[in-house]
Amino acid sequence: MAEAIAQQTALPRPLCHTLARLDVLPEDAASYLEPKLRDLLPDPRSILDMKKAAARFLQAVRQHERIAIFADYDVDGGTSAALLLDWLRQSNQNATLYVPDRIDEGYGPNVPAMQQLAHDHDLIICVDCGTLSHEALAAAEGADVIVLDHHLGGETLPPALVVVNPNRQDESGDLAHLCAAAVVFLMLVEVGRQLREAGQKGPDLMAMLDLVALATVADVAPLRGVNRAFVQQGLKVMARRQRVGLVALSDVARLDTAPTSYHLGFVLGPRINAGGRVGRADLGARLLACTDMHEAKALAERLEELNAERREVEANVHTAALEQAEERGLDAPLVWAAADGWHPGVVGIVASRLKEKTNRPAIVIGFDGDEGKGSGRSISGVDLGASIQRLASEGLLIKGGGHKMAAGLTVARDQLEPAMARLSELLAKQGAGQAGPSDLKLDGMLMPGAASIDLLHQIEAAGPFGASAPGPRYVFADMAISFAKRVGDNHLKIRFGDGLGASLDAIAFGAFDGPLGAALEQHGGARFHLAGRLSINTWGGRQSVQLMLEDAARAN
Repeated sequence: MAEAIAQQTALPRPLCHTLARLDVLPEDAASYLEPKLRDLLPDPRSILDMKKAAARFLQAVRQHERIAIFADYDVDGGTSAALLLDWLRQSNQNATLYVPDRIDEGYGPNVPAMQQLAHDHDLIICVDCGTLSHEALAAAEGADVIVLDHHLGGETLPPALVVVNPNRQDESGDLAHLCAAAVVFLMLVEVGRQLREAGQKGPDLMAMLDLVALATVADVAPLRGVNRAFVQQGLKVMARRQRVGLVALSDVARLDTAPTSYHLGFVLGPRINAGGRVGRADLGARLLACTDMHEAKALAERLEELNAERREVEANVHTAALEQAEERGLDAPLVWAAADGWHPGVVGIVASRLKEKTNRPAIVIGFDGDEGKGSGRSISGVDLGASIQRLASEGLLIKGGGHKMAAGLTVARDQLEPAMARLSELLAKQGAGQAGPSDLKLDGMLMPGAASIDLLHQIEAAGPFGASAPGPRYVFADMAISFAKRVGDNHLKIRFGDGLGASLDAIAFGAFDGPLGAALEQHGGARFHLAGRLSINTWGGRQSVQLMLEDAARAN
């Protein structure tokens, strides 16, 4: 396929190999490299009840009704809320932002919060939550409720005025890959259409794509189709540095280059999440919606502090959870760990790391008294959200839900063992226990001298890379390590070469979480095959190629 693309397009061969791996046909190469949102954006009305939701929102704006936004505490929830707050501000309207406390209130709408919001508001919009919140939404007497969500729906819808969710049971599933912010954006597109039909004009939605891009990457939505266009266009918007909250956060994170999808997922996303994990839950949404630079700087600095605190808490839980999981065995269909006092704000991250280490679905639960709150991450081809939802329907969980790759749950202490046994059984039927160690899929072999800035620019034309569209991975064979140094608590930086004069720097994040760090740090002159992805490192205004090292094997 790569040869056919090269012959028909005259594109550089490294780029052709990347396009072929992404299953891009020769005739589609040009459109893939330049995704146009106008060509890929779905009709908002293709999602059930979208027209009704937009009309009710527009009614509230025109009649100056009191609007509340109830948002989840993660990046997707924060960006979803910020989209609405930004749109309303540009329309000379205000809204109340409510983000539940992760520890005191848990995920999603709750009865006391909805009762209070309904007492003080005419319209409540739940973003990135609400699809399974039947009791809480029923408590919102006197106010209309709109749900804009993407989590897996149940057999019945909650008692809201309207539930817009491409993962409702009665949906086609064609747009199941959208994150909540994308659903909110599509509602605003429909609002814009209704405004135009009335001879009016709304805010510039293209300028809001930075928020949609951030949510799409941070929520690990597949970068295919319209999601890829969202991210590519959103990165261009973000590079203009017009949203003061993101500017302040980028500055405090020392991001001094044009943002990439990597920065969204691993630099900005974790910092925005930090408030919901170990601090005030609404900090991320407030920062993203902020218009005052002084306030933005203060919020960004606080999130930076909380992110450092989050890393420390996470490290402690990760060590304990891994020890427990290893004692239980890492070859079962489900890897899980639970203990008293584990912070609910980090159990999802730890579950993700267990999943990556074992190539198995993973659940991590922190108990407070007789009730535990947990989070899970899954592997490709195994629908964790549906299995968690089934456990809840069977009475083994107090509540639970999510989507294919991630889910949350609340479980009683006396139901922990039977719940995990049942979940393991359900996941085994989907093939979870059959997976071996996760293999690194390599795109080719390179020598250090060939890893140039020009090569990276050619390859990046096929980006942005992320979930379902990973960037190319290369192996550097039979390399000698000339420098190795531990960086931070568990990272490793090395320099390697082929003995012919060319050398390359590499960094392995989390190398000392496993045997990789010690093996390379104490190489003793041995030569290694090194595998990873290439990136551009900017330091002191100068750019150089760097290998993001993922694995290594002795060559002799």
